[in-house]
Amino acid sequence: MTTKFALSTLSALCLTVLSAQAAEDPAKGEGRLDIIAWPGYIERGQTDKQYDWVTQFEKETGCEVNVKTAATSDEMVSLMAKGGYDLVTASGDASLRLIMGKRVQPVDISKIPNWKNVDPRLVKGEWFNVDGKVYGTPYQWGPNLLMYNTKTFPTPPDSWAVLFVKQDLPDGKSNQGRVQAYDGPIYIADAALYLKTAQPALNITDPYQLTEEQYQAVLKVLRDQHQLVHRYWHDTTVQMSDFKNEGVVASSAWPYQANALKAEGQPIATVFPKEGVTGWADTTMLHAQAKHPVCAYKWMNWSLTPKVQGDVAAWFGSLPAVVEGCKASTLLGEKGCETNGFGYFDKIMFWKTPTASGGKFVPYSRWTQDYIAIMGGR
Repeated sequence: MTTKFALSTLSALCLTVLSAQAAEDPAKGEGRLDIIAWPGYIERGQTDKQYDWVTQFEKETGCEVNVKTAATSDEMVSLMAKGGYDLVTASGDASLRLIMGKRVQPVDISKIPNWKNVDPRLVKGEWFNVDGKVYGTPYQWGPNLLMYNTKTFPTPPDSWAVLFVKQDLPDGKSNQGRVQAYDGPIYIADAALYLKTAQPALNITDPYQLTEEQYQAVLKVLRDQHQLVHRYWHDTTVQMSDFKNEGVVASSAWPYQANALKAEGQPIATVFPKEGVTGWADTTMLHAQAKHPVCAYKWMNWSLTPKVQGDVAAWFGSLPAVVEGCKASTLLGEKGCETNGFGYFDKIMFWKTPTASGGKFVPYSRWTQDYIAIMGGR
């Protein structure tokens, strides 16, 4: 009896140890992954069966992917604050807020073998590298371009002024009620970038770091613009419908909308205005209290495979964070990266969270408050 008891106890002990090891096994995921993402960023073939970079991941890892789409950076920050998510594909105007608010945690790139694939231009991005720590993996990037109707503009408009200054367009009609602006406080930077050239005496150097004088000048431009705006857009589908059905002829937009409209045969094109453009470089960031960290790391690694990167870029109209992605996707094609603006990287003023920097500049909290007022006509 004593021997049987000892063997039984030993057996139970071994099972306990093995169970603990299995739970800690970095190769075994938790079976689930919850991600907050921009619309179109994580596709499983439901919209178009060609575009699916989720199904294979789930089969290989056993991690079931659940996606919550968010239309704005502010919505993403709010959702991450509430918790219950593992990852978020955050743009630069959200990433620093998430880091400062301790909503996300640094990642261990030694657990992400495909980190070696990241475009060297993105590796040290200030929007996700803070105090020597890396807060996530680059996902996609792209410019905020001026999208326009080619029937209204036989010659491409060369300035953002068509959105900010009341004027007659080439078809002889006013731009009032025919242009759009982005529904987000970060759009203040677009107006600042325009003023950098239009009013050089303001000495604006960084559209995300504005002194009080510069800021007030930018707000005036945006308040004047309000009477021209047909809609403050954030929903890509709604904006595309507005260009097709509501008489909208010019707006800031992502390559995604332009590519989709052109694919439908709509008279749409984009231009890189003389003042330059803002843009976004998005980072997959890990929640500080992620419930499924093993699956999260597996996804971050998977997301950096060249084919996945190329497929995402083809679907969204963005640029891959992995240079090899430009050649690894038949969906993107040989010239897809060139079409989407791969060569513009050094000319883009990427979104970042405005900070006071010792009181010299207007912080993002005021950007948020004032832009909400402007959209409301105040």
